[in-house]
Parts: sequence; structure tokens; C-alpha cells
Amino acid sequence: MFGDGQRGGKKERRQRRFVASVVGTVLVATCTAACGADGAQGDVPGGGGSGGSAPGAATSAASRLGGGSLRGEADGKGGASVTPTVPAPAAALSVPILGPAPTPLTSARLTAASFTDGERIGGYTASAYGLGAPLGERYSAEPVDCQPLVSLAKGATPHVPEAEVNRGLADTDEAYGSTVAVQLRSYAAHGAAGVLGALRAAGRQCADGFTEDRGLARARYLSVESADAPGLGDDAVAYRFTILDVQGKAKLYEYLTVVRIGACTLSFRAETTDSEDIGRVPDEIVQAQWEKFHAAAE
Repeated sequence: MFGDGQRGGKKERRQRRFVASVVGTVLVATCTAACGADGAQGDVPGGGGSGGSAPGAATSAASRLGGGSLRGEADGKGGASVTPTVPAPAAALSVPILGPAPTPLTSARLTAASFTDGERIGGYTASAYGLGAPLGERYSAEPVDCQPLVSLAKGATPHVPEAEVNRGLADTDEAYGSTVAVQLRSYAAHGAAGVLGALRAAGRQCADGFTEDRGLARARYLSVESADAPGLGDDAVAYRFTILDVQGKAKLYEYLTVVRIGACTLSFRAETTDSEDIGRVPDEIVQAQWEKFHAAAE
């Protein structure tokens, strides 16, 4: 008789502990959803550097522009709080791993944050592209895994831009000066973070080179190397490309830098027809575009 009563007491205590565990898990899930848990998984850390030295400015500008913020993603920047892990039965509610997606910006708002036609930045002059976007869909790569390094146009990654604004900057002080394509894009959901993840994956897989098809010509990339990324935004990545010219004789150098802030990416691609290595995307262009992005948010 006493043995049966003891087994009944243990059973009741196990049931109470199970109910407490379920309730605790539901409370954690509710708080996480209400507070907007961060931790986007689309961004793969490592390779090509990372930004984030000005978290307050980046988050503030993104929110004022309507771009939201993705602080505290998989790369750990932003000092995001850690949601405790609570053991729970399989039937309990799962805790979301992604916070609210930042809101993509419209073309009008990206235009307000971009360079204006004729604007001077150091020795460079900005202008709008008259014949479509640069580095568009006709640019392709072999193997296809290297596509993000050639063009981030529609189809380059699973993340399609919701809006895009393009500007070209030319060094008008030099006969064979460098040019920089500046492209501002906004994405739905966590697409902007996914784009930087795709760039890092391509940088690793295509380090030994690949072939770029530009429609009327093909170029051979001899190497893809990580470069110093600016300490801006929620994340940033940069690469140096060594390219064999179309005649297969001279080596040319191009640089790609992409900065993410919330739902937007600011992309800079610098190139020259000369064999001189320009060393990086000009700092004054990256900084000026960054400042215009913030000014448009104020």
C-alpha cells in the first residue's frame, strides 16, 4: 500500500516538473519574439574582413531610413544579449532564431542616399549610368559558384534586390584613371546578410581564379584575395582580384568592397585599364557614400 502511494507521488512530481518546463519554454519564446531576437544565420563569418566599428551610427541610420537593424548576428558584433537555452519537450513551442526582418528601402529613398550627377569626390566625378546598370545580368562566371564576385544583379544569389540605384565615378584628372561603380541595393527579409554570406563563400571557393563572361569578351581571374574591409556598418567584406586582360598578356587589378547596413548593401567596385595596382577602393569614395547614407536618414 505504501509502495503504491510513493509511486503515485513521484508520478505527480514528474508531471509538475514537466508542466513547469513547458511554461518556462513558452515564456522564453514569448519574450524572445517580443524583444526581437537577433542572430541572422545568412551571414557566414570569416574571409574578407568585417565591419561594425560604429554600431550606434549604423543602427541609428538604418532605423531612421526604415532599414531596421540586424545587430548581433552570427558574427557576434553589436553586443547582442544571449537568449538562455531551456530544455523542453518536443511538443513545446520552438524559440525563433531570427529577429524581425529589416524593412527594405524604396528606390526613391536609395536615390536620396546616393551621389548626385556631377558631384565631386576628391578627383572623381559622379554620374548616373545611361544604359542600364553596370555589372548587370549579362555578366556571368564559370564556375557559377563564383557569380557573386562578378555581379550581384538579379540571379547572382538567391536574394533578389527589392530596389537598386547605380552611380559611376571616374577619375577625370588622369587619362587612364580608375573608375568606381557604386551600387546601393535593398533587400527583403534577411537578404542583405545573405548576400555577404554568398560573397564570403565565393571568395573561399574561387580563390584560385575563375572565368568571367562579359557577353562580348571573356576575362580570366587569376586569383581572389581578401582585402582590408572598412570598419563601417553591420558587416563588410572586401576582395582584390588579379585579372588577365582579354589579350592574355597584361595583369589588371580590381577591388570589390561591400558594406551592409540593415537591409541595404553599399557596393563599390574599382578598376582601371592600366596595369597599375590602385591598392583599394578609394577611401574617400567609401567614406563619402557612407556619410550621404547617414545624411539622408537625418
